[in-house]
Amino acid sequence: MIAPSILSADFARLADEAAAVASADWLHVDVMDAHFVPNLTIGLPVVKSLRKATDLPLDCHLMIEDPDRWAIGYAEAGAYNVTVHVEAAGDPVALAKNLRAAGAKAGLSLKPGTPLEPYVDVLKHYDTLLVMSVEPGFGGQSFMAEVLDKVRAARRLVDTGHLRLVVEIDGGINADTIEQAAEAGVDCFVAGSAVYDAADPGVALERLREQAARAR
Repeated sequence: MIAPSILSADFARLADEAAAVASADWLHVDVMDAHFVPNLTIGLPVVKSLRKATDLPLDCHLMIEDPDRWAIGYAEAGAYNVTVHVEAAGDPVALAKNLRAAGAKAGLSLKPGTPLEPYVDVLKHYDTLLVMSVEPGFGGQSFMAEVLDKVRAARRLVDTGHLRLVVEIDGGINADTIEQAAEAGVDCFVAGSAVYDAADPGVALERLREQAARAR
């Protein structure tokens, strides 16, 4: 699965930019609040407008403080998957249940330095694990290969039936890195500049998909 990140798109043409990746599996939406991370991007009003402009499932990644309070609004706005950071969530188990009750899949994200093991039981309540392969907050960063041990551990837990979720990765995914991420066991790849900086985003997306499929 490929989830192009609109963080690398033209914010003045988001409907067109979504249409340019019509074959994507998900459309990744990075929400940053300038508190949990040092950058400020888009929020709920833009997500609501984007929901009306595309049929692609919206994969909303909330890099925000107090997601227990704010995340439900994104589910109610029609996001397919709403991902929160375990480092910010007050009660991640209750939040997962509330997201599902509001109609969305529930995702849990881990920063590069956050270990997987303490959150395995929490992840039993989630549909998606988003492993960050850069420090959250900015696009265009270099891939941190050391997080692939975390991906491999998650893959083993899924393959043995301990977890039932999609393993997603975000950060520095491009033609040079997607194969090693796929080999480690990633199901869904967030790609920003590798898609939207290409002359034809749709073609770039499909090339990444082919690379990932060969590696898996």
